[in-house]
Amino acid sequence: MEIKTHHINNLTVAEIVSPGVVITTAEDGIDLVGNLYYQGFDKAILYEENITPAFFDLKNRLAGEILQKFSNYRMKLVIVGDFTKYESKSLKDFIFESNKGTTVNFVKSVNDAF
Repeated sequence: MEIKTHHINNLTVAEIVSPGVVITTAEDGIDLVGNLYYQGFDKAILYEENITPAFFDLKNRLAGEILQKFSNYRMKLVIVGDFTKYESKSLKDFIFESNKGTTVNFVKSVNDAF
């Protein structure tokens, strides 16, 4: 895993770049947000392919556990990917509602993350 640092609009942004899955469990997400927080990052960019597919099944509460930690640390999170392939109405509603706020956003491209 590589952390690319960006400085945008007075924010220090961590772009997580990895050839494989970075977050498989809630503990992985908690470790990541803690690590980024203590390095002074204000915002994180993660790619859909770096998150276990289980994250996108809201029934198992993995997404809720991880996103709550980002909220607790007051760190913004942007997840970049193609979310049109998910058929779950609850996930679509969750993405829609998340994108209304500023804490967690789901976007199509990394350019939309800034």
